[in-house]
Amino acid sequence: MNTNMEPGTRNPELRLSIVIVTFNSRADIERCLGSLISGPPAMAHEIVVVDNASGDGTAAYIRAAWPQVRVIDAGENLGFAKANNVGIRASAGDLMLLLNPDTVVPGGAIDRLVRALDERRDVAITGPRIVDDSGRAELSFGPMLSPLNELRQKILVVGNDRRWPVIGGLVERMTRRARRVDWVSGACLLIGRRDLQAVGLLDERFFIYTEDVDLCASVRARGRGVLFVPDAQIVHLRGRSVATARAATSAAYRRSQIAFYEKHHAGWVPLLKAYLRVRGQLPRP
Repeated sequence: MNTNMEPGTRNPELRLSIVIVTFNSRADIERCLGSLISGPPAMAHEIVVVDNASGDGTAAYIRAAWPQVRVIDAGENLGFAKANNVGIRASAGDLMLLLNPDTVVPGGAIDRLVRALDERRDVAITGPRIVDDSGRAELSFGPMLSPLNELRQKILVVGNDRRWPVIGGLVERMTRRARRVDWVSGACLLIGRRDLQAVGLLDERFFIYTEDVDLCASVRARGRGVLFVPDAQIVHLRGRSVATARAATSAAYRRSQIAFYEKHHAGWVPLLKAYLRVRGQLPRP
């Protein structure tokens, strides 16, 4: 792993950059980094952590415990998309793996994602099968967001979370087959730098949530594909870093939802805002 180059310097020997955005992630980052370093990708790679002004000592801990990891202090909470862009611009690999800090990556999982990307020249993005810490699959891909598709996705996710047998069985079967999809989860998303640069990196109007769906939509608009790869599997501990700020997280989600509809489904925005207003969930400007 190369750690001595200037940020953003191109290195022909470095194939992969792993970018992790942290915010109060001290409780989870040890398992994430430990999994990456104990079972590293086979190719030359680097790990870049962008810390969004954590108040729990995340950045200091990483520097002390994992000196081979480059840490960038954002200086403030930039949100997920903007902070990822900071890490992408500071990195040097031809492939970018965007990874959540509350994940555990078994050995070989990243190599399988890279292999799938290499084998499919029509594909720009690959995403793994994601399971929770009990081994239960998450629905980490789906169709392009729209009112009906959001409702369908919510039913599947809620039913799976509540362990409804029919829905749980359906999600298990859905996540066992490789398939072209409209989007994969940004919890673990592999993309070539060239494709990422072609769409202008992540859209920074999305503070948190929907930035992954938007990125995949931008890639597909250029005729490039998104592939779900079940042979690659990671564990996701599901948002522990934001669990203590649920009200702020909910408001950020709704702002991103509105921004997404303004960009992709402008005609639905008045109805969406009216719905959120009735529910008392319309965020302040």
